[in-house]
Amino acid sequence: MAEIAGLLFPFFGLILIGYLAGRVTKQPAEALGWLNTFIIYAALPALFFKLVAKTPVDQLARMDFVGLSLLATYSIFALLFVIGYVVRRNSLADTTIQSFAGSYGNIGYMGPGLALLAFGERAAVPVALIVCLENAMHFVTAPALMALAGGDKRPPLKLAEDVARKVLTHPFILSVIAGFLAAIIGWQPPQPVQQLVDYLAQSAAPCALFAMGVTLALRPLKRVPVEISYIVPAKLILHPMLAYFILSSFGSFDPIWVSTAVLLAALPTATNVFVIGQQYGVWQERASATILVTTGLSVFTVSLVLYLIRSMSV
Repeated sequence: MAEIAGLLFPFFGLILIGYLAGRVTKQPAEALGWLNTFIIYAALPALFFKLVAKTPVDQLARMDFVGLSLLATYSIFALLFVIGYVVRRNSLADTTIQSFAGSYGNIGYMGPGLALLAFGERAAVPVALIVCLENAMHFVTAPALMALAGGDKRPPLKLAEDVARKVLTHPFILSVIAGFLAAIIGWQPPQPVQQLVDYLAQSAAPCALFAMGVTLALRPLKRVPVEISYIVPAKLILHPMLAYFILSSFGSFDPIWVSTAVLLAALPTATNVFVIGQQYGVWQERASATILVTTGLSVFTVSLVLYLIRSMSV
């Protein structure tokens, strides 16, 4: 366990540094805008392109792997949706955000850095596939359900057009497509271009984790919702357990791929859940509380997941 703690220390340490910086300097939330832009439009796309471009093409076509990973995620989503909408009689809009809070992990900012740190570059392709295709699915699901709830007033065709454009032009997805094409034709960037890609890729994890810590500091815990009592265990415990069961039972995958999917499933609630809530004016403060609580507890639960993965692989 000491080895796991040592492995995770720099990772969560960067989040803590960002959190302390946000609390001490008291910069406004808008000050984080350009750093987030750099992460989303430059650093992480460069990392995904670099890793996917040098991967054998047959590994990039494992849609069965992504499908089973999505099955685990949306099984948790469906379970929480039933609890929120049917059992607790929450509104459709509130239930949608609650369900995302228990199933949408922080795979974009935390996933690549942590998986590569824990499993090496063999984890690169499953991370890229899960991050891109799961985010694409969330980009479709959220506006569709909010339109049904009456929170999205766009006409159906306009909504479909906007969603398709958002999915197809997202930097993560474009970078993976570019990497896939480079892998097919065997293209190698010129040395100066490759050096730039390397610099950007190396900055992805530190910048993303620091930005995440600052974001948590700017959204202090004000209200703890009762739903957190079942959302937190669903996200941090049930989700990785279900991912392991589904991927182990219904597929034949490299153990590193399975471990990567389980690790990503164990990550805390994504900050994008707050963004979705803010966009539609639904469950914002409570989404923020869920993100803060799951991130704090994930120090222990992610350590436990990594310990169990290491134990089973021995």
